[in-house]
Amino acid sequence: MTKIIAGIQQLGIGVSNLSEAREWYKKILGYDVIIFDEAAEASLMVRYTDNKPQKRHAILAFNMKSGGGFEVWQYTSRKPVPANFDIQLGDLGIFVCKIKAPDVQKAYNDFRDNNVNIVSEISNSPKGKPHFFFRDPYNNLFEVEEGYDWLLKQAKVTGGNSGVIIGVSDMENSIKFYSQILGYETIVYDQEQVFDDFKDLPGGNEIYRRVLLKHSEKRKGPFSPMLGDSTIELVQAKNRSVRKIYENRLWGDLGYIHLCFDVIGMDHLKKECEEAGFHFTVDSAESFDMGEAAGHFSYIEDPDGTLIEFVETHKIPIIKKIGWYFNIVNKKHKRPLSMWFFKVLNASRKV
Repeated sequence: MTKIIAGIQQLGIGVSNLSEAREWYKKILGYDVIIFDEAAEASLMVRYTDNKPQKRHAILAFNMKSGGGFEVWQYTSRKPVPANFDIQLGDLGIFVCKIKAPDVQKAYNDFRDNNVNIVSEISNSPKGKPHFFFRDPYNNLFEVEEGYDWLLKQAKVTGGNSGVIIGVSDMENSIKFYSQILGYETIVYDQEQVFDDFKDLPGGNEIYRRVLLKHSEKRKGPFSPMLGDSTIELVQAKNRSVRKIYENRLWGDLGYIHLCFDVIGMDHLKKECEEAGFHFTVDSAESFDMGEAAGHFSYIEDPDGTLIEFVETHKIPIIKKIGWYFNIVNKKHKRPLSMWFFKVLNASRKV
């Protein structure tokens, strides 16, 4: 069996107040299903935490309307640090989280009524679709875009994470990485100019090369209906020097810390990454216990050092009180889980 990438499992978000952030993402973005809630020491991540194990509290939450999750993450052994410079479009790393909505105008109106910090008016992207940008209370940038693939019928104005915007230094190298390793092999657009829909973002009035990548085939795997379709948008600044967003900071500090993909066939994926010149920098090897969930996780870096995580899920909790866990170890197949599973997960893990 070759590797399968089922979709974006989650985007890691470093925050300074975990309980407050969880409530905000629940209220505004509909992330109301908690898969795990765990405080522990991140001992395997010392490569990215100044060679010292750091304690943290993390929550993995999903919007069951469809889309990738959020791993909301807070240090408990140190104070999380913000960037000491103004991050601009094109700086190296994850700059924007994309959120999908069935009706962009309705989402805009709802956010406005809830006093969300809306950064831009609705405008059209280069593919001619409406979108707008906003910030959460922790200064993270989000983009609301049209979505079409939905899991559960819910009244929420948005679904979950449908991709990211990443700053890169060499567009050709980055296109090769995200297409070869992660399956975003189709170029939706590739343009270089001053983009009108970027004008309200920091540094947005400059010339950028902008490439939107998508996967041409539907993702496969047990969780693929929940995670949905996604895109990766790469942005390269053409007229200025750029900086790494996590320059002189630790993994887990404030902001978007990693992009995680749900996978099957970790051993095959590891071999494929090594053959392409991207070795695992972290590897939990066998099953790693997250308290309520377990799996095998690993990390690689994109050509600019942006952290990409892979998780092969082994078990997830359904109803913890009665010890009902769903075991995935023996279900390494392409077929999606049935709709009843997602309905039960939504009902049993909702907070």
